[in-house]
Amino acid sequence: MPSLERRLPHPAAGGAAIALAAILAILAPGSAIAEPVTLAEALARAATSSPALAAAEADVAAAVGRAQQAGFRPNPELGLEVENFAGTGGFSGVDDAESTLSVEQRFELGGKRSARERAAQAEVDAARLRLAVARADLEQEVRDAYAEAWADSRRVELARDQFLRADNLQTIATELVDAGREPPLRALRARTAALEAVGRVRAAEAEYAEAQRALAALWGGGEDLPEPTAPDAFPAPAAIIDPATALDVRLAEAEVATSVAVVERERTLSRPDVTVSVGARQFRGTDDTALVFGASMPIGLFDRNQGNIAAANAERTGAEARRNAALAGAIRRTRDAQAALRTAESQLAFLENQAEPEAIEAVRIAREGFSAGRFTLLDVLDAEEALNTVQADMITAELERAQAVAALTRATETEGSAR
Repeated sequence: MPSLERRLPHPAAGGAAIALAAILAILAPGSAIAEPVTLAEALARAATSSPALAAAEADVAAAVGRAQQAGFRPNPELGLEVENFAGTGGFSGVDDAESTLSVEQRFELGGKRSARERAAQAEVDAARLRLAVARADLEQEVRDAYAEAWADSRRVELARDQFLRADNLQTIATELVDAGREPPLRALRARTAALEAVGRVRAAEAEYAEAQRALAALWGGGEDLPEPTAPDAFPAPAAIIDPATALDVRLAEAEVATSVAVVERERTLSRPDVTVSVGARQFRGTDDTALVFGASMPIGLFDRNQGNIAAANAERTGAEARRNAALAGAIRRTRDAQAALRTAESQLAFLENQAEPEAIEAVRIAREGFSAGRFTLLDVLDAEEALNTVQADMITAELERAQAVAALTRATETEGSAR
């Protein structure tokens, strides 16, 4: 956005500069230190310090641990039994006691361990994709917050530029009043416009500080507030991918695969296991020893895990529905982002190439005519307001373009492109 101060004449510029220095000294930021930060630096800081990413990484580690645990067989059990002692008569002591030392092992049947491993590995795959989704979401959030902070910094510059113009107009109006060419009310109105410009500077700086804090919060920033530098052109993704390969759809597919594996795991749990025990029994009365063997299997009379199987099937149905919704959502988000990008670029081109030059020319003509007595102060203020609106709209269009690019980048993110 070209600075109007370089295009318009400034009578009594020395007085305006003195007034600007006095007022902007009051409007200067407080003790917070501004730290220049590029978009790449902001993304890197968020990636290394984000609590959301730390939580997602912990979830992956937990899933890996569960997958490791799923591969273990049941542990054998060592048992010791002592019978026929501390009773009455001949069993009052331990002379006729019987001691049995045995080892018991449960054997999983029906492919339980392999089904458990497949379900656990599917959970690992889904957890890794959730981490990729969290990273992509964070990057979009950083891009949006960075663009918002950059736009607010531009609004501060615009507000200060508007103050410069209002203060200059006040100087011109005062000179005309002193020369008897305008009534005193004109100078008062110009002064009011300058004070209104001061209020806009205050509001713009407050909004900028809030945007800086929001950006810093994405990496847990402290007292130092980030100062966005001039961003790159925010390039849009060069190619549009198949929505079926979008990151959110891949995650939904992984969750479907997990639900299918869980159904198979629950079905295997309906099949009974066999527990085998073998040991040695000592008869103290005769000092003889004999082997002991046993086997057991639960009877699936009541509990056949049918409730968990039904729940797993319902969860699979829900996962399939969410996958379909994710695909539709990916298509919609991509199209919405493309449309928003086209609209923002068209609006920005119109404002830069047509609206702003014409508004600047209108202000120049109005100022020159006011100085020559051909136009009124209200004519100048109307022209200034139109220019202010156009330049504010330009900042908004730039922000909307950056946000559309961020949304399009997120919508077309794939597992392979997620860093």
